[in-house]
Amino acid sequence: MTDAKYDVLGIGNAIFDVFAQTDEKFLADHGMVKGGMALIDEARAVSIYRDMGPATEVSGGSGANTIVGVAGFGARAAFIGKVKNDQIGGLYTHDIRAAGIAFETRAASDGPATGCSYILVTPDGERTMNTYLGAAQDLRPSDIDEAQIAASRVVYLEGYLWDPQSAKEAFIKAAGIAHGAGRQVALTLSDSFCVDRYRDEFLGLMREGTVDLVFANEAELHSLYQTSDFDTALKQLRTDAKLAVVTRSEKGCVVASRDGVTAVPAFPIEKLVDTTGAGDLFAAGFLFGLVRNAGYENAGRLGALAAAEVIQHIGARPLVSLKDLAKQNGLPV
Repeated sequence: MTDAKYDVLGIGNAIFDVFAQTDEKFLADHGMVKGGMALIDEARAVSIYRDMGPATEVSGGSGANTIVGVAGFGARAAFIGKVKNDQIGGLYTHDIRAAGIAFETRAASDGPATGCSYILVTPDGERTMNTYLGAAQDLRPSDIDEAQIAASRVVYLEGYLWDPQSAKEAFIKAAGIAHGAGRQVALTLSDSFCVDRYRDEFLGLMREGTVDLVFANEAELHSLYQTSDFDTALKQLRTDAKLAVVTRSEKGCVVASRDGVTAVPAFPIEKLVDTTGAGDLFAAGFLFGLVRNAGYENAGRLGALAAAEVIQHIGARPLVSLKDLAKQNGLPV
């Protein structure tokens, strides 16, 4: 196996995130399921944007947020995702490159606009996402750079990408290239509704060895195995996955393999402001710990630290250096 140029390469929906604080009434009036992620069309996107309050805007998408976090710890990171060569696509490209990410995917010259996600945050910190995928769903196998994949220690897939058929094919291609080069492949299940749609396919990816590492939260785990009992689901997960990490909010996380289970506590916080990006940044810290060979417990603690930072303010990007934060907390960087 040749030396890696990148520590982690993410493949995901390139989505421009638009954040606004709101209340329960706004969600109810607009027919939104609190805490979920709904796919919307361009007309609904325009309607929500018109009605929502003052907003913060930043390049995002779940996988991209994770990759920005990985770079924030000091790792070498790359991202593959599709934007259009429109104004928002240009902003997205500049923003993610400014975060130190290698982003070389060719922008689409025609078709739908660059994707946007309208993220409503209620006073309890819960986030409700309304996502117009736009150009993001046009990611194709031809967008997968074989040399870039083969040069990445871990290839990380966003489960949301499983919706469009061409993007699904792009990931299967990337996983094959990665394994052919002796690299690891990770998958985040992304959302319990996403798991509801693709349960059998996600289980197949795990059981067939297409993915080596799976990230899930409790809701996604329960959806995957259609049981409300955590221990029952975890036992099955250990059978199906080589390595899995299940986040449990304030209860921390468990790292599960066929050899055993390691529980890692959450980092304490002063105030929960916005849960957007909690899972994304947790994955960033864990992946960083993994590529630094820090051990499962330290990888879990790095993930918990990054998640704790991001949920104490609006938005899915850390506001401080994750590398410095890890050093201050005695964690390996």
